[in-house]
Amino acid sequence: MSSSVEEDDNNASSQLQATLQDSITQASSTRRPLLTHLNADTTWLLSIPYPRNANKRKGRIYFHLLIDPWLRGGQSDVAKFFSQQWHAIESSVQSIAGVEQLIKGVEDAARVPAISGGDRANDEKEEGRGDASQSWIDAVAVSHEFTDHMHKDTLLEIPSSVPVFASTKAASAIKSWRHFEFVSEIPRFARDWRTASTKPLPEWLSISRVAYAGADMLYYHSAVMFSFPSGQGDEAEAVIYTPHGISPADMDPVTKADPKIKTLALLHGLQDIKLGAQLNMGAHNGLKVQRMLDAKYWIGTHDEVKKGGGIVSWFLNRKMITLNEAMERERALMAKEDVEKENLAKVRFEEVANGERLVLE
Repeated sequence: MSSSVEEDDNNASSQLQATLQDSITQASSTRRPLLTHLNADTTWLLSIPYPRNANKRKGRIYFHLLIDPWLRGGQSDVAKFFSQQWHAIESSVQSIAGVEQLIKGVEDAARVPAISGGDRANDEKEEGRGDASQSWIDAVAVSHEFTDHMHKDTLLEIPSSVPVFASTKAASAIKSWRHFEFVSEIPRFARDWRTASTKPLPEWLSISRVAYAGADMLYYHSAVMFSFPSGQGDEAEAVIYTPHGISPADMDPVTKADPKIKTLALLHGLQDIKLGAQLNMGAHNGLKVQRMLDAKYWIGTHDEVKKGGGIVSWFLNRKMITLNEAMERERALMAKEDVEKENLAKVRFEEVANGERLVLE
């Protein structure tokens, strides 16, 4: 990358950082996770505060997870004549260097409230990984092998020392690049969230995959679950990321988890997309999943209408469904007006735009 591009990206990151300062201060004072949307589609930065008594990387307040990074350039699956897409809206951060700068700004802004709150008393528990050569990104999660989730050019910008957790086929592909020192397949969720906390993750954080119980060749309709302590004994909070949607029945293991898991945020899109078969499951399905999990936040994802070409673009059937439309359909289908109104009043949908950040309170 040329120095002028790097300079522009650092300036853009600095401007973005300035607009997000209030949310960092709020999150730091309450020790709550931050969720930052890095593009208009489905690239996210999830920043989870270290528990007060946990070992931490030197000088860090948050553990930063980069999810499905695709920042610029095109993506193609199979072949360009078959399917090729580009972002219609320029990503708020254009490079991994820009992401690093953004995270550094988060940590710098969070450090002052943390020090005044007494966190420096835990310095003796900090791990010695704070030198300038280390990435500010703590881990990367890749949900699918499709290149709008597993974007090679973006991923290869990430320092090789950053651990990568990916779905089965994505992990195999990423290993074949021989770039990253550590690539691991995301384990299937198995009742206890703590069992998916594998090194080099800290013991208080787990990444697991929720999917159809049988053999699903692509695991297309599945979810990645990020679980961490709720502060209530062994119980956990979770951020559940399902960019294409998932059948409510397949989420049943989460509702039966032991220890209990409370869904803090569900990331599920509104668009209903078909290509003969169902691709993105849309708002009607999202509403069912939100109700089943009783998620505190439902956040839209993977809804960017990208610039596209190739054969696939001729046959893609896309329908944008609003939350209100989904609610009206549920009322009509179930014919339980009073019950539906009570349930739907609990839905808290958040549209976190490109470059915006949400404190998950």
